[in-house]
Amino acid sequence: MNKVVGNAKEAIHDITDNATIMFGGFGLCGIPENCIAALVDKGIKDITAISNNCGVDDFGLGLLLNTRQIKKMVSSYVGENAEFERQLLAGELEVELNPQGTLAERIRAAGAGVPAFYTLTGAGTEVAEGKEKKSFDGKEYIMEKALHADYAIVKAWKGDESGNLIFKDAARNFNPIMATAGKVTIAEVEELVPIGQLDPNQVHISGVFVQKIFKGTNYEKRIEQRTVIPKAQ
Repeated sequence: MNKVVGNAKEAIHDITDNATIMFGGFGLCGIPENCIAALVDKGIKDITAISNNCGVDDFGLGLLLNTRQIKKMVSSYVGENAEFERQLLAGELEVELNPQGTLAERIRAAGAGVPAFYTLTGAGTEVAEGKEKKSFDGKEYIMEKALHADYAIVKAWKGDESGNLIFKDAARNFNPIMATAGKVTIAEVEELVPIGQLDPNQVHISGVFVQKIFKGTNYEKRIEQRTVIPKAQ
């Protein structure tokens, strides 16, 4: 199977309206910038987006939000995007908020073939409303279901032509678990090498999980929140 495609436009060619898509990254770190831009250009509508957050107003998933291509967000943190807040309060966007660890475990469970699990997180709060509850050792737990997606779009530092992926530093966040949880996984990488060039001991995700891979371009490496110490007088 030839997994290498020429660019982001080719990689997302089969994605249609109403798709459920996982987007790797945390904040603006390790996000699939090229594929997000290609989805904006294609004009796909009514996306259900699964991502830790929704980027910022002019970058990341914020671009899809600005063009009203996202119908629903499944995420854990949305505080850096003013347009997200506006759409949420105006009833224009459906939102499903999850505790961050629960979101990560729901994604991991999907990749591992686990349909559901029990967690203490959220028990006794609004998070537990409408969910099955069970007691273990005298404590109440709530059941959370695995999260699946039609597509998982991830960003890796390096990959080979068979789809094996290596993530670098903080970009090894939601990307690896999302790569295992989509029916189709698309990987954009900063460096694409021939098969056999990666050290097997360094590979984070096996190519068995990846259906399409391409070398991305023009990554911006933005900082979401810059905090500096005032210059001494």
